[in-house]
Amino acid sequence: MAAPTLQQPSFLLANLKADSTTKPLLHRCQDLVKIIDEYPAKELHLIFPWLVESVFGSLDGVIAGWNLRLLHPRNNEYHVVMEFLNPSGPMMKLVYKLQAEEYKYEVPVNYLPGPVKACIQEGVLPDCPLFHNKLQFPLSGVLTLNLALNPFEFFMFNFAYCLITPKNCPPGQQGSSTDSAYFVLVDMFLKYFLPTEGSVPPSPFSDSRGSVTAPSPRSSSVSFAGYGVHSPSLLKHHIFHQPSVNADPAAQEIWRSETLLQMFVEVWLHHYSLEMYQKLQSPQVKLALLQYRLSMSSMPCQPHAPPGSGTLHTYQVLLPFHSPPPLWGLLEEPFSPSEEHVLVVRLLVKHLHAFSSSLKPEQLSSSSPSAHSHTHTSPLEEFKRVVVQRFVQQKLYLFLQHCFGHWPLDASFRAVLETWLSYVQPWRYTGEKINPQPDQSRTVPDKWEPFVQENLLMYTKLFQGFLNRAVRTDLVNAKNALMVFRVAKVFAQPNLAEMIQKGEQLFLEPEHVLHHRQPRGYLTPSQGGSFLSSRQRLVTDMVFKVKSHVYSLEGQDCQYKQMFGTELRGAVMKLIQIIAQARQTAKRISDQSSEVAANHSFLSWFGLGSSDVNSAFGGAEAEDSGECLKKTHEFLDRALENLCQIFKLNQGQLTQLLSNLSCSQDDGHSRQLPDCVQADGGLVLTELGRRQIINGLRRFDIQYQGDPELQPIRSYESALLVRLLFRLSSLANDRLGGHMNALCSRPDFLGRLGRHYLADPDAVCKQRQSPVSRGQLERSRRPRLSLRPLASYRTLLLLLLFYALGALLSFGPLSSTALLLTGGLLYSVLMALFGDKLKTH
Repeated sequence: MAAPTLQQPSFLLANLKADSTTKPLLHRCQDLVKIIDEYPAKELHLIFPWLVESVFGSLDGVIAGWNLRLLHPRNNEYHVVMEFLNPSGPMMKLVYKLQAEEYKYEVPVNYLPGPVKACIQEGVLPDCPLFHNKLQFPLSGVLTLNLALNPFEFFMFNFAYCLITPKNCPPGQQGSSTDSAYFVLVDMFLKYFLPTEGSVPPSPFSDSRGSVTAPSPRSSSVSFAGYGVHSPSLLKHHIFHQPSVNADPAAQEIWRSETLLQMFVEVWLHHYSLEMYQKLQSPQVKLALLQYRLSMSSMPCQPHAPPGSGTLHTYQVLLPFHSPPPLWGLLEEPFSPSEEHVLVVRLLVKHLHAFSSSLKPEQLSSSSPSAHSHTHTSPLEEFKRVVVQRFVQQKLYLFLQHCFGHWPLDASFRAVLETWLSYVQPWRYTGEKINPQPDQSRTVPDKWEPFVQENLLMYTKLFQGFLNRAVRTDLVNAKNALMVFRVAKVFAQPNLAEMIQKGEQLFLEPEHVLHHRQPRGYLTPSQGGSFLSSRQRLVTDMVFKVKSHVYSLEGQDCQYKQMFGTELRGAVMKLIQIIAQARQTAKRISDQSSEVAANHSFLSWFGLGSSDVNSAFGGAEAEDSGECLKKTHEFLDRALENLCQIFKLNQGQLTQLLSNLSCSQDDGHSRQLPDCVQADGGLVLTELGRRQIINGLRRFDIQYQGDPELQPIRSYESALLVRLLFRLSSLANDRLGGHMNALCSRPDFLGRLGRHYLADPDAVCKQRQSPVSRGQLERSRRPRLSLRPLASYRTLLLLLLFYALGALLSFGPLSSTALLLTGGLLYSVLMALFGDKLKTH
């Protein structure tokens, strides 16, 4: 659209829709840039919802939009899209232009995450303040509720929702998720609105949403009944506890950072089961935590708690005590995040750690009670201090716990694993220059001890979940062995295990002992107190933080299992046994692969190699190659060392365990059947038998038990010759079958010679047969002629080489054929005379 003239908004939207089907993306973006610059907000307001949908796709996935998740740098449109959608680009200019006005855009409640949708449809205030004071009540009924979002919120919701909308990837367009346009845009928006250096750039337009209203107290359970769009309602609960921030320009801009983060967290992470939802929203848990905090806050001369340490609004009861049972079904939404989804969540986690760690040292020191009242902290610095614990911790824990329990037992779990390991290692993203040294010798700084204690379940409960997965995983696979090594390596970092143990000790501190330790008043040394009472106060506060963390995520009645307790130590020993078994299996497979490679050398073309027909079915996978097996052995060895270091296992006991295991896993033992129990339908695998098969310790001897003549045509056989020779042999067997049977039944020399050339009826009885195959093989036990070996390319090549050699020695075709038949007859005579003796030896 060249230099558009002023026209009615309806015509503008119609022209843009028409151009979207005829013009290339580059020209459409150029037209949109001109329209955004020249048209007023009143007219741009009408095209904004359509434009957002055309870029990110519809919420139901019917409209694909610009396919940002499938757009990669090799695509010609990639750079055009990035220039248009980057945080300083024309699209955000449009958002800011509309944000300066009072425009609202509707989003159906049905597209919100399950827990949020259930809260709203039950008439209860959602947990996230992002959705407060935005409901619209149409006359058609409660099931058509909508949220009225401002332009920035509407844009960010659609941008975040684009990740979880189902997409059909066309053939040939698969690529790495980490270089797609969507992934790069998420990274750009995080760096722009959550900067590690400097502040968030201001909006280019005057923003009526910029002045942040001070929070007002709200009741613990508020129904939406009687609240309309224009009626007085609850104000948004902002994180900054200030009487007024209208005079601070930074506070007027920080709401965008908070909105972006809340939208990402709510859309990407706020999905979990009905059981977990009910447990988290249990009024008894919320009230218990609230009473605990109130009893502590009633102490005289209590120091001011730093932000993020568990303020009252964190533990408000948000649901009624009795919710209508039919509406609980609204939470039963299928949730299976993709690998791309998890990778984007990991990007968010890594950036939030870097954002939080960029807090200035003087701001860190200002969080102490003595300096808090004298030092002014900017809203952005305040946001950095609380961002991880308050906005991300709970929902990320539930997200990871869901993935640990539902993700397939394959190598794609690596994405979930690295997301978890990124969260539990915030010290990796501080940006500090660390002296070059091996990762294993890097000690976790003591300043991260509060983080470890306030995220205790992230370390202990998820480690237990990983153990449950590891014992059911094929650790012979190098990719799975690498995951075990990665976890063991992270938890073996010096000082980390001690921090986790201290956190568990704080959580297990008895309540009566804790109350007995509390003095009647916490006085500072200048007020006549002592440093001992200050230390007791610090310990008491840390005990509360750890307990509130565990109870808020697992419920008041949770049965906590210590990471270094007896039960978990037994599970670790079980994993060590499986690792040792996998090491031996990898070694055995490697040895067998070497033997097979030797048998399939060039000499095997001359008939000196293995000719087992069943070996054609057992082709080795890429993971079973020699190089991968070497990596498996290396990863498992280092994982054993790290596990011994973490749990301080006795090296002597471990050596004895491994030696006993190696003695019991000899060749004869490995060829036994897996552990089974006899049932009505046959053998049924036990849990031990499943683990034996997964780790390659034992297996069923599976061989082809059908008619050898009817096996599928191999890649080394000529299909035409196989079919032709089968017809010839079948014709000969039908006409001469009785004579063949009589010949092979003779006990003399001619009988042995006949059994050598014809199919041996005793050969099919050497293996154990199933009831089905046993009945089928009764029909194929009689002697018969088999010409199928002549259809092998190897046989044809050998015949060609034999006749070529005869031609070089001046033998004609008839002479070569006679020589060949004579040699074959002499060989069969020798085998008939001495074959039984050779088999005995």
